[in-house]
Amino acid sequence: MGKLWLICIASISILLPFLCNAFSPESPTDRRVLVLLDDFAIKSSHSLYFNALKSRGFDLEFKLADDPKIALQRYGQYLYDALILFCPSVERFGGSIDVAAIVNFVDSGHDLIVAADVNASDLIREVGTECGVDFDEDPSAMVIDHIGYAVSGTEGDHTLIASDDFIKSDVILGGKRIEAPILFRGIGHSVSPANSLVLKVLSASPSAYSANPKSKLSTPPSLTGSAISLVSIVQARNNARLLITGSLSMFSNRFFRSGVQKAGSQTKHEKSGNEQFLTEISKWIFHERGHLKAVNVKHHRVGETDEPALYRINDELEYSVEIYEWSGTSWEPYVANDVQVQFYMMSPYVLKTLSSDKKGLYSASFKVPDVYGVFQFKVEHQKLGYTSLSLSKQVTNFVLS
Repeated sequence: MGKLWLICIASISILLPFLCNAFSPESPTDRRVLVLLDDFAIKSSHSLYFNALKSRGFDLEFKLADDPKIALQRYGQYLYDALILFCPSVERFGGSIDVAAIVNFVDSGHDLIVAADVNASDLIREVGTECGVDFDEDPSAMVIDHIGYAVSGTEGDHTLIASDDFIKSDVILGGKRIEAPILFRGIGHSVSPANSLVLKVLSASPSAYSANPKSKLSTPPSLTGSAISLVSIVQARNNARLLITGSLSMFSNRFFRSGVQKAGSQTKHEKSGNEQFLTEISKWIFHERGHLKAVNVKHHRVGETDEPALYRINDELEYSVEIYEWSGTSWEPYVANDVQVQFYMMSPYVLKTLSSDKKGLYSASFKVPDVYGVFQFKVEHQKLGYTSLSLSKQVTNFVLS
C-alpha cells in the first residue's frame, strides 16, 4: 500500500508542471497549444506557420484528430491554453474531445483556431456554428470571384481568391500595413450582424459568390459579395479569442511563398500577404496584443491618501487605476482617451472620463452627489480588439451623511 501511494504521488508530481502551466495573467504568452491534424503531413506542408509560433515561445503538441488518447483536461485541470483545429475532414474526434468539450474549453477562457476547407465535415461545420459563424450549407460550394481572383494558378474556375478587404484595426492586424493580397481557396461563411462578438477580419469582394465551381448556377447563390467572410474572429465575453476560416490552404507554405497579382491590378507581389496577415492575427488570438490588465484601483478624498470608510455629501474625491497592455514580452502603459468611471447607485450619478499620464495611470476627481445611499465605482471599458475591463469597487459601510 505504501509503495502504491508513493507511485501515485510521483505520478502526480510529474504531471503537476503540465497541469499548472496554464494561461497566466502575468505572462499571457507562456502557453501550451494542442494542434489537431487530419494528417501528420500538415506539419510539413504548414511548417512556416507552426515554426513562427514556436519562435515566439509557444509549445505545440501535434496529435491526429481521431487519436483515441487525446484529451483537453486531466484531473479537472486543462492541459492546454489554446487549441488549433487543422482537421477539416474529421468525422469524429478521438478520446474525450467532442463539440461540447471544445465549447467548454472556450467557456473556460481558452483560445481556439478553426480552419475548415472544401472537404469540411459536418463536425467541423458544427464547431463553426458554435463559434458564431455559418458555413455555406452546400457541401460542394466554394468562394468564386471572377473579378477579384489571383491571376496565377486560377485553373480557370477563379476559386483562388486574392483578397485585400481587411478589418481596419491596428490592434488586431498590427500597425504595419499589409501590402500584398491574401491568397484564399476554400469555403465562405456568414456572420450574423446581430452578434457583436463576431467580426469579419477578411471579407470577399462585392463580385464574389459561393457556389459549386463545377456546375452552372441554377438558383441564385445564398452567399454573395462582401457578406461572405473569409476569416472571422470572436472575442468572447470572458475574453477568450477565436479565429474561424474556411481555408486550411491559406496557412500553407505554398500560399506563404507564392507570388500574387490580383486580377485588374498592374502590381505583382513577389510574395502573398498570408504570412504577415496570419502572423499578426495570431498575435492577437494568443493575447500578445490587445490584452489589458488593471491594477492598483484606489479612491480617497482629495488631499488625502487613505481610503475612507465613508464619504459625505459634497466631499471632493479622487479615483485612480493603472491599466497596462501586454506587448508579447512585457507590460506597457495603455494609452487611451476613452476610459470612464461611473459613480453608480442603480444608475450612474457621475460619469467622468479618466485622464491619463501616458504611463498607465488613469485618474479623475469629482464631487460626491447630494444623494444618500451605497455607491460603487465602476469602470466598464470595451474597445474593438482589446480585452474588456470590468471593475467595481464598493467601500464597506459606504454611507453618505
